[in-house]
Amino acid sequence: MKTLTITRPDDWHVHVRNGTILKAVLPHTARQFARAIIMPNLKPPVTTVDQALAYRDEILAAVPMDVDFTPLMTLYLTATTTAAEIKNAAASEHIHAFKLYPAGATTHSDLGVADIVAAYPLFAAMEKYQIPLLIHGEVTDADCDIFDRERMFIERYLIDIIKQFPKLRVVFEHVTTQEAVQFVESASTNVAATITPQHLLYNRNALFVGGIRPHHYCLPVLKREQHRLALVKAATSGNPKFFLGTDSAPHTTETKENTCGCAGCFSAAIALELYAEAFEAANALDKLEGFASFYGADFYRLPRNSGTITLENTSWDMPSSYGENGISITPLKANETIHWKVKWSNQTEHL
Repeated sequence: MKTLTITRPDDWHVHVRNGTILKAVLPHTARQFARAIIMPNLKPPVTTVDQALAYRDEILAAVPMDVDFTPLMTLYLTATTTAAEIKNAAASEHIHAFKLYPAGATTHSDLGVADIVAAYPLFAAMEKYQIPLLIHGEVTDADCDIFDRERMFIERYLIDIIKQFPKLRVVFEHVTTQEAVQFVESASTNVAATITPQHLLYNRNALFVGGIRPHHYCLPVLKREQHRLALVKAATSGNPKFFLGTDSAPHTTETKENTCGCAGCFSAAIALELYAEAFEAANALDKLEGFASFYGADFYRLPRNSGTITLENTSWDMPSSYGENGISITPLKANETIHWKVKWSNQTEHL
């Protein structure tokens, strides 16, 4: 296949930060995706409707003039979140979900929820007002092996959350394990999952090939090959419970390449190309459109996009970094040859 044209996709999980990093990374997402669920883990986090609307304005100001892009805002769930704020969020046309970070689970999650069970009244309010709960599903106990944290979250919390709140719409974000896939498959239609490009393309060996590879380090961390294969099977199955969420998480190169590097993979610059690579390897390019363009919109009860985007099967060399004015962000596949490329209708190249 020389070209592949699909309905313009959406990214159902992305970090675009704020300030100068936002200006450097947001155009990459906006050029490929018509909409994106924006993560709220800024510092300080986005916890109220007013804060989310202000953040939305900052994002829209960074969208290129020739691009049509809609940010879909979320709120960061904390122990101080109120039912009234949940009601306000559900009533806003611009707020589409709440994000649950177990305290200490990932970047800027220190103000997340420390006691999951204590948050049950908030889950009840979300169920009542029909606003989705997006879950970073990992336990944070120091005695739990990092490779088992997702599985343990399912066993300790997620099974009961779904049982106690059967009408709550839940997205199990960036799933990484065979157990997570099986859980989502067996749950009701109110439960879905996003899958990242790095978890489709890499297993945990990628962290150590030729030395420590900090730009492959993300949370949840890459897992064994059996789990990667389970994710590929789910993503390419045509099951509408699984859809695209890049979890593109930009950090400057210097904060990744140091003695305590930040967690997160920057994939926004070549997100569709990476997914195309994974689907092609699975001989399932015909399944990419549903995964990228249809299933997420359906789950969020939004209309599917009407435009299209085309990928060409052609080789090109990935830059070593993106950014300007002192900002350097190293992407996935830096300095590697990429075998798919988005064909821009206005002939715009990658930024």
